[in-house]
Amino acid sequence: MIKVIGNIGVIACTLGGYVAMGGKLAVLNQPFELVIIFGSAIMAYLVANSVHTVKQSLTDLKQIYKKDKYGKDEYMELLSMMYSVFKMARTKGWLALENHIENPEDSEIFQQFTTFYNDKRAVTFVCDYLRIISLGSENPHELEALMDAELETMEQEKMHTAHAIQTMADGMPALGIVAAVLGVIKTMGSITEPPEILGKLIGGALVGTFLGVWLSYGFIGPMANAVAERNQAELKYYHCIKVCILAFLQGAAPQVAVEFGRKILLHDTQPTFLEVEEATQNVQLPKA
Repeated sequence: MIKVIGNIGVIACTLGGYVAMGGKLAVLNQPFELVIIFGSAIMAYLVANSVHTVKQSLTDLKQIYKKDKYGKDEYMELLSMMYSVFKMARTKGWLALENHIENPEDSEIFQQFTTFYNDKRAVTFVCDYLRIISLGSENPHELEALMDAELETMEQEKMHTAHAIQTMADGMPALGIVAAVLGVIKTMGSITEPPEILGKLIGGALVGTFLGVWLSYGFIGPMANAVAERNQAELKYYHCIKVCILAFLQGAAPQVAVEFGRKILLHDTQPTFLEVEEATQNVQLPKA
């Protein structure tokens, strides 16, 4: 909601201020200048990026206007799930977890935690590393190096759309100049016209520069930053999983391991120690 207010505010402040100065909105109505700037920017974006990136960019742009994927409740659920896994491994052994790891879609543990269970990538991330540990790879340094490599790849993947959108934003002021130059060329072809007509043509040409800068810094650039911020916040979910697993692998008790994960969370999504303790106390492990 706040981003919608921001977009509306940019339009209201810009056009409102222009009208307040005595400007005429009709002069800004230059649809073909918009086609030159925005159309060329989109076409260049298609040339510069893969089909996957283009599709993911559209998805990411839609997501910035929605509720954050992982909030305090989702992290409470994640920490409770990790506690359940560690508790079972500590009390019943890694063999008891084998079926949950190999068949996560049928796991009674994972099914208790709806958000995590429905996030297939997160489920795969957790199960892959639990499987590696269960197979005997218990060196925390080796596992941390592998996790860091995978998280780095995920970051590159998630941040690529933000970089691509930002690159488009960076190019729009230059495309605005292109539109303005074309407008001037058009004006020079009408140099014999009276001053009032030339004034309108020159004003229309300058609209290109305005649109390029306005669209870049007022809309596309901020959207790219919002995509980057949201994707960085989503990566924190996986860093939390990493910290919990490594802490447990180094010998921490289940409650302590999830506390390690809690401590790295951002302030606005971080549950308190007592909230996590209460949630984990209510966790029910499968009987079998």
